[in-house]
Amino acid sequence: MGAGPWAAMFHAPMLARSPDVDLVGIWARRPEPAGALAERRHTVAFEDLDALLDAVDAVALAVPPDVQCELAVRAARAGKHLLLEKPLGLDLAGATELVAAVEESGVRTQMVLTRRYLPSTISFLEQAAALTPYGGRAAAISGAVLGDAPFATPWRIAHGALLDVGPHVLDLLDAAIGPIGDISARGDPRRYLVLDCEHRNGAVSQAALSISQPMDGSIWTFELYGPTGVLSLADGGPDAAEEYNTALASIPRQLAEVVRSGADHPLDARRGLHLQDLIERAQRSLA
Repeated sequence: MGAGPWAAMFHAPMLARSPDVDLVGIWARRPEPAGALAERRHTVAFEDLDALLDAVDAVALAVPPDVQCELAVRAARAGKHLLLEKPLGLDLAGATELVAAVEESGVRTQMVLTRRYLPSTISFLEQAAALTPYGGRAAAISGAVLGDAPFATPWRIAHGALLDVGPHVLDLLDAAIGPIGDISARGDPRRYLVLDCEHRNGAVSQAALSISQPMDGSIWTFELYGPTGVLSLADGGPDAAEEYNTALASIPRQLAEVVRSGADHPLDARRGLHLQDLIERAQRSLA
């Protein structure tokens, strides 16, 4: 579902090249982009959403967060498994309704928290478990919504870094250090935002977020501090392209595995709801 920049750059090529799924077709609210994308990926453009749902076992959603909630609820009630984007919704109410529909229908879900599928991130989290960190800091800084960049979409411009890169950052801090119990925010999500997190195990962490900073390239760094030393994770490196391709192969393979097995994925819709709750609490602290 969807035929915008992220659907064209990520979802459609990932699903088209995967041996674990069949890309049956594409539906979008605007039929022209859906037709063009379907032609590039040698599949079918559906004009009717119900016709697409009748033809598939699962759907991948590459749409704005508020639209995702509406469409995912509809797909879940039709018994379709869901590959979901972050954030789960624009607000906690929409995300809660989505998860309720998922649990009522019993479908499997998986979040596309892309960085969690990178080998470097998987290794980082394994090492973090051994480090037992008592603190950490993260930075996710870019100019992703400036000018005519592909990610300069209306919802990102309107809501800023907290809803865009916030789920990635909070997910990794929560996974690496321990569940976040308390969170507050300072600054402006559309300019520069700082998050202060207190984890349930007593550890603390801080994150700086911006997607509107004029700069060359971007900054994506994590540092954990523990009794045995420091552990770091950063973007880039000579293996970046290979890592990205590994993630592209892993996401649909894992979706197929959870659908076949009936097991819950660790990054399922409930994980997305947990992150949405943290975002909502950070927004309330700003207000």
